[in-house]
Amino acid sequence: MPHFGSRQSFATSTVVKAQATAVEQSTGEAVPKVESPVVVVTGASRGIGKAIALSLGKAGCKVLVNYARSAKEAEEVSKQIEAYGGQAITFGGDVSKEADVEAMMKTAIDAWGTIDVVVNNAGITRDTLLIRMKKSQWDEVIDLNLTGVFLCTQAATKIMMKKRKGRIINIASVVGLIGNIGQANYAAAKAGVIGFSKTIWKERNARIFTSASSPTSVLHLSLDRLLRDRMLSLPT
Repeated sequence: MPHFGSRQSFATSTVVKAQATAVEQSTGEAVPKVESPVVVVTGASRGIGKAIALSLGKAGCKVLVNYARSAKEAEEVSKQIEAYGGQAITFGGDVSKEADVEAMMKTAIDAWGTIDVVVNNAGITRDTLLIRMKKSQWDEVIDLNLTGVFLCTQAATKIMMKKRKGRIINIASVVGLIGNIGQANYAAAKAGVIGFSKTIWKERNARIFTSASSPTSVLHLSLDRLLRDRMLSLPT
């Protein structure tokens, strides 16, 4: 993540990295086994997405590990999940592209027959002050961080409506609530994710639950336990 003279930008990055590391290191905790839900995690080759995928895999889930460019890292995540006794497949695709999203969902269904949980985690930053920001930098962040959430949520909802059950978790950010110097594009996208998630919650069909989580606001909680419990508490 590129940075410049902003203490808050450095602090935000440090917090996120610390949380992801804490989750990855929390292997000593006994993880309750669940009845193998099928989970799609976007942007799961590293950081918070990796931590989420590993935690769910450790709980016995079947996990589709999505990545955009980090194929080797994604394969390593899959191997770790299988070492925990879970099942995993990798899928390389850009969630800002509708065709890739459709192919990703189809891959999970072809492998396991359904999708129970989708975690919209994929995201990028293109940090710079507003006065210097190019339209391409704005578009890249909005396309992946916000449009990608829309496409994955819409595709997952169509699948989950058929069985009247499912859960969608959108990873937001505290930056979407309070803003941050040099992150006008990122803040706008994450604020959009929060508003989008609230709206989908109001529109919810059957027993499909949608929520947004801002990891940087839960510094002293176990992200591992917090997100895992939220994702796996599927309505019956």
